[in-house]
Amino acid sequence: MEIRRTAEEVEENHVMQITGSNGIVHNMEFMPQAYLRNQYSSEIDIDEEFVSSYPLEDAPLPIFLKFEDVEYKVRNSHASSTNLVKTMVSKVVTHTNPDQDGYKHILKGITGSTGPGEILALMGPSGSGKTTLLKIMGGRLTDNVKGKLTYNDIPYSPSVKRRIGFVTQDDVLLPQLTVEETLAFAAFLRLPSSMSKDQKYAKIEMIIKELGLERCRRTRVGGGFVKGISGGERKRASIAYEILVDPSLLLLDEPTSGLDSTSATKLLHILQGVAKAGRTVITTIHQPSSRMFHMFDKLLLISEGHPAFYGKARESMEYFSSLRILPEIAMNPAEFLLDLATGQVSDISLPEELLAAKTAQPDSEELLVKYLQQRYKTDLEPKEKEENHRNRKAPEHLQVAIQVKKDWTLSWWDQFLIISRRTFRERRRDYFDKLRLVQSLGVAVVLGLLWWKSKTDTEAHLRDQVGLMFYICIFWTSSSLFGAVYVFPFEKIYLVKERKADMYRLSVYYVCSTLCDMVAHVLYPTFFMIIVYFMAGFNRTIPCFLFTVLTILLIAITSQGAGEFLGASVLSIKRAGMFASLVLMLFLLTGGYYVQHIPKFMQWLKYLSFMHYGFRLLLKVQYSADQLFECGSKGGCRTLQSSSSFDTVNLNGGLQELWVLLAMAFGYRLCAYFCLRKKISICHL
Repeated sequence: MEIRRTAEEVEENHVMQITGSNGIVHNMEFMPQAYLRNQYSSEIDIDEEFVSSYPLEDAPLPIFLKFEDVEYKVRNSHASSTNLVKTMVSKVVTHTNPDQDGYKHILKGITGSTGPGEILALMGPSGSGKTTLLKIMGGRLTDNVKGKLTYNDIPYSPSVKRRIGFVTQDDVLLPQLTVEETLAFAAFLRLPSSMSKDQKYAKIEMIIKELGLERCRRTRVGGGFVKGISGGERKRASIAYEILVDPSLLLLDEPTSGLDSTSATKLLHILQGVAKAGRTVITTIHQPSSRMFHMFDKLLLISEGHPAFYGKARESMEYFSSLRILPEIAMNPAEFLLDLATGQVSDISLPEELLAAKTAQPDSEELLVKYLQQRYKTDLEPKEKEENHRNRKAPEHLQVAIQVKKDWTLSWWDQFLIISRRTFRERRRDYFDKLRLVQSLGVAVVLGLLWWKSKTDTEAHLRDQVGLMFYICIFWTSSSLFGAVYVFPFEKIYLVKERKADMYRLSVYYVCSTLCDMVAHVLYPTFFMIIVYFMAGFNRTIPCFLFTVLTILLIAITSQGAGEFLGASVLSIKRAGMFASLVLMLFLLTGGYYVQHIPKFMQWLKYLSFMHYGFRLLLKVQYSADQLFECGSKGGCRTLQSSSSFDTVNLNGGLQELWVLLAMAFGYRLCAYFCLRKKISICHL
C-alpha cells in the first residue's frame, strides 16, 4: 500500500492536518521531518502490514519534548556525616572540588529537543548521567532538578504521567506470570473501557506478533530464582508491556544491554516501527554497532554530565570533522564518540591548538573533554535554543490536549476483580506449596502425638495443655507474621513501576494482596487445628471447637496485618526481618505464659501484644471457670479459676479480647496502607 502526496497538494493545503483517535487535530507544520516522512512521502512506500498494525486513526497524541539547561545534583554522603574526621576531610576537599555546596552535580546544563517519529539516543560513558536524564524526562526524578522541561511547551504534570512508557534497564515483570498473562492483565487494566474484550485480545495478539513473542507466549517470564524466558525475550516483553497502551513518549534505559548485536539490531528495528506510529522514543545506549548508530534520528553525547554533542546522528562525524577531530583508522562512529567523551585520544587526530596545549598540559584527557564542552556551548547550544526553543512552539490544541488528565479506565471494583486474579495467579504456587503443607500437617501430627489425649484432671496436666495452647499461638503468630512481612519489600519494584504509570489505585492493590494472602492464613491453620484438636484431647463440643478454630484464624489474620505494617513501614527485606524478629520476641515474652506478673513499668507492652489477647481468648474459649479438677487430691475438687495458670485471666470475663483483636487486625492494615502509600510515593526505580 502506498500513501503519497504531491507537491501541488502540499502547497494547496499549506498546513496539513491529521486527526487522532481522540478527535484532536494535529498540526503537521510543526512535526519533525522524520515523522512527516513516515506519514506522507513521495519517496518512501509505507508497508501495508505496518499501516494495518499501526493505523493512523489510532495514533497516540504527539508529544514534543524540550529540555533546556537541565541540572541535577545529589547530596554527598559525607555532607551529612556525623563523623568528625569525615567532616574535616570533606571541608578540605571542597576547597578544590567544584561541588562546594555539599552536593554532587550529575547533570550540568543539558539542552535538546525531540518529537514524534524520532528516536533520540542518549550516549556516553558509564556514570555520565544518561539514566538520570532519562528518569527526569519520565518524571521519575523531581527533587534537586533545575532547568526547563516541557511536553508540548507545558511543564510536567500528573496528566502527562499516563502518556509516558518507561522501560527500565532491569526488566520489571512479575516472574510467575507467562508473557501472555502479563500482557493480558496490562491490557485489561490500562486500555480504555470503550474497547471490547475481543478488541483487547486482538491488540495483545498484534503486539505479540510484532515483537516476535509467539514462541514464548505461554512461558513464565521468570527472573531471580525462577526459570523463564531468555534475556532478549524478556526485554521485548517489557517493551510490549509499555507500547500496548500506546504511550506518546517511550523511554528506554539500555534496552540492548545483554543482547548480541543481531538481537540488538532487531530490537532497534522494532523501536523504529514504534516511532513511525507517531511516538517519541528516547533511549540510552552504551556502545551500539555501526548499523545501529545510523538508525538513530538524533544523538545526545554526554560527558561528565556536560553535553558534548547534540544533533542528527548522521551529522555527528561531520561536526567533529569541522573541528578537525578525526579518527586515524577505520572506526565505529559510536566507538569514536565514546573515546571523545572520555578524552581518549589514541588513534585520533586533533587540531593544532589542542596538540600545542597537550604538550604544555600533561592531563590531555581532561583537556579534550573541556574543549568539546566549550565548543558545544558556542556552536551547537545557541542554535538549538534559537531554532527549537525560542522560535518553534507546539500548536495550541496540543498544549491543551497534554493538560487533559486521563481518568481511570476502570472502576474500583473492576480493577479489584482484575488485580485479585493476577495476584492469585502470581502467588498461587506459594499458597499451595507442598513443603508448606507438609510443615503445617507435620507439626500438627507431632504436637498431637506429644499431647496425645491430654487431660486437665491435675495441675501438671492442666499446665501441659495450657503450654500447648501458647505454643499454637506462637506457631501461627510467627508463621503469619513472617509470611506477610516480606510481601511488600519483595514486590516493591513492581509496585513502584506500576504506580508511576498510574496503572491502578493503590487501595485496590493493597486490598487484593491482603485478601489473596488470607487464603493461606485461613487454609493451613484450619487443617492444623482439625488434626491437633482431636489428637490432643481438647474440649469435644462443637461450639468449643468452632470458637477455638476461629480464634486461631483471628490470631493468624491479626499477625498478617502486623507483618504487612512492618513490611510497608520499611520496604526493606533485611530491616523488615529484623524488626519482625524483635516484635515477635517482645510479644512472645508479654503473651502471658512465661511471665504472668509483669512489672508495672513494663505492663504497657502487653497491651500492644496481640499474642497476649489471643492467648487469653483461647483460654476463655477452651475452659470454664467452674470446671472442676484435682478431684483425687486430699483437698478435694477445685475449680479451674483457682489454678495458678489462670491467675491473670478471668475465665468468665467475657470475650472482649475478640473485639480488641478485630480492632488490631483492622488498625494494623490501615497503618500498613498509609505507610505503603507514603513510601511508594518517594521510591524511584
